[in-house]
Amino acid sequence: MKDTENRLLILTPDAEAYARQLIRRRLPDLALVPCGRKEGARDLIADCNIVLGQPDWVRPVLDHAPKLKWVQSTFAGVEALCMGEPPSDYMLTGVKGLFGPLMSEYVFAYILALERQLFETRDNQKKKLWRMLPYQSLQGLNLGICGLGSVGRQIALTGNHFKMRVLAYKRSPHKSPLVEQVFSGSSLNDFLSRLDYLVITLPLTAETRHLIDYGALCRMKPSAVLINVGRGGVVIEKDLERTLEEKRIRGAVIDVFEKEPLSAQSRLWEMPHVFITPHNSAFSFPEKIIEIFSGNYRRFIKKEKLEYLIDFKRGY
Repeated sequence: MKDTENRLLILTPDAEAYARQLIRRRLPDLALVPCGRKEGARDLIADCNIVLGQPDWVRPVLDHAPKLKWVQSTFAGVEALCMGEPPSDYMLTGVKGLFGPLMSEYVFAYILALERQLFETRDNQKKKLWRMLPYQSLQGLNLGICGLGSVGRQIALTGNHFKMRVLAYKRSPHKSPLVEQVFSGSSLNDFLSRLDYLVITLPLTAETRHLIDYGALCRMKPSAVLINVGRGGVVIEKDLERTLEEKRIRGAVIDVFEKEPLSAQSRLWEMPHVFITPHNSAFSFPEKIIEIFSGNYRRFIKKEKLEYLIDFKRGY
């Protein structure tokens, strides 16, 4: 390999797929160091000044990266790299605009299935039962989005398409043309009490950790459904179990958990109105991530400001 100005460690299980995408891009002065296993990354990162990888793999090897200048996350969630004292010797960039459409498809797949009673209809088919089941339109239902970043805005846009009444809870009270009303701060309980569906898209920060506890859940309608595609740590899992057991809410669709995979001992697995997915509401498709990385790499070599820079203190 010829001498190059920049060396990129690709630290993700599908590192070779990312490498193939990058080879096609022919980015100048960039040597690729693919690593599809956590083991061995410490030795490889020592000579690299750029890392493209998933945050939970990158975090353990940061102390062995004296030349590191920039990390491009392959995930939307970067909390693993924002814990503790914020670093001052490298930049972190995230992924925006890619996961919103995928997560919106996931959210509305379940909303439509629940309102149209598709799960019950399928059960009837297995029993060879010709039975009409009542349903209602999404139009007029209250969709509450907790977190109005790029993912939340995409879900709001889809909610508007179905003529739902879209409400949002976010850090600042600034209005958005995509939502009818914005709540913030101490108005969380008021926000929750109005919803038919609560969709959580928040990142995990000191402010959002355990934001949704038993008290908050009890503020929701008994007919309401919680959908979490943000971060598991935003919801207190035991409180959610208790709320569901007491039938204080209708059900839950959960894609993210504090500890993954979800323990086989969790009561959530067997609850009748709980739908569990293995953190797959949106995948990091290499070709899409590489589009973001390539644009930022060109900015990096020109010493221009990178897109989607993460504020380490805020965590997003």
